[in-house]
Amino acid sequence: MGRLQHFGYFFSRGFGPQGWGRDYQAWNDDWTRPDLYAHAVRDLERAGFDLVVVEDAVSLGNPATLDLRVRAAYGGPKHDPLLLAPYLFAATSHLGIVPTVNAGITPPYLAARQAATLQHLSGDRFGLNLVTDVGSARHVGREPVAHDVAYDRAEEWIDVVRRLWHSWDEGALVADPVTGRFADGSRIDAFQHRGEHFALDGPLNALPFAGGEPVLVSPGGSPRGLAFAGSRSDVQLALAPLDVAQVRAYRSRVLDAAAAAGRKADDVRVLFVVKPELVSSREEADRVVAASRTPSEEVLREVALHWSSDLETDLTVLPLDRPLDPAVFGDHVSRGTVAALRGGTPDAPLRELLARKARKGRLADRSGLVGTAEEFADLVEEYGEDAGNDGFLLSGDLHPVTLHRYLDDLVPVLRRRGVLRSGYGGGGLRGNLFEF
Repeated sequence: MGRLQHFGYFFSRGFGPQGWGRDYQAWNDDWTRPDLYAHAVRDLERAGFDLVVVEDAVSLGNPATLDLRVRAAYGGPKHDPLLLAPYLFAATSHLGIVPTVNAGITPPYLAARQAATLQHLSGDRFGLNLVTDVGSARHVGREPVAHDVAYDRAEEWIDVVRRLWHSWDEGALVADPVTGRFADGSRIDAFQHRGEHFALDGPLNALPFAGGEPVLVSPGGSPRGLAFAGSRSDVQLALAPLDVAQVRAYRSRVLDAAAAAGRKADDVRVLFVVKPELVSSREEADRVVAASRTPSEEVLREVALHWSSDLETDLTVLPLDRPLDPAVFGDHVSRGTVAALRGGTPDAPLRELLARKARKGRLADRSGLVGTAEEFADLVEEYGEDAGNDGFLLSGDLHPVTLHRYLDDLVPVLRRRGVLRSGYGGGGLRGNLFEF
């Protein structure tokens, strides 16, 4: 039996057009209505998953690239995931729901009150996926800030949000029908916060928590992002390298940051986001990988559209047989994303860069993520036993067709291996994540 792991789902398109550009678009599901998502989260709960993290991007990007972002629905439209959360809670009993919130544009008092409300409504199953994106600042009349300053601001943001959550001291809520006393105002902290980035007054106009505060999730693999995770987060999201030593080293950086902040290693869960391509047999996996070695022009265009959206730069109009000139990218574009596309061969023609992204590898030899459910379970066990990993988030559309391509074969295998829970304890989302 393997080491029990935490499993979740990363709703990677966000609250947007699920299934667009896929065959299952023919099911005619209405992505703007809650039924599709309620169906999906019920299946995830039956599978024993701990949480769903809902990606979000407030902005459609800069004005010059609006068509690029919406052309294939890669960058939008997206509706507010916070407002979808109550429908998902109503459809489930144990699954945690974690919408994305931007610390750069959401006032901390408003966020604290919304989160407190959803924590109570859900029975302690709410979480915040806190991002520091600065590209949306202009939509709320703010100026963007530098990368590390955005993390400084996020630290102040979550610190004051937590102070608001705890502005009702123990004993402030009386709720005594005999005396008629509901609350004791002398035990409520009407603090004033005047920080570098935020100025606000407490207390929070919401009840304190009986079952613990909402779970804080954070992405970001930069040194500053890892330091934030270690000092503030309950869960750190990471992209999964296919190498045990790299997984172990990544976890060590997060846990070292936690120790430096006076926290224990068990205060933080590190979950790796993966998008396996599960197939029925090893022979089918070999066929899929071999076919990807010589991508068609149509596949290259699809890859170019995906990266164009991420880079807010139209790669489809650039010559495929010339090297990619970094001057085509504006200052607003993430240098890390540019480097991820160019890799270690910046002088390679764009065709080769796109072809490299289109090529797939086998789970069996850790060259990629194409394989059988048994082979993916091997990876899960290897990470858990040899790297001390906490768990995984599968990634994709939150659509029943996508989920069942993952779950139908994978759940029985993972349960048989002893790495996927078969039932829930108590304590809401925090209980899901920290009961083992």
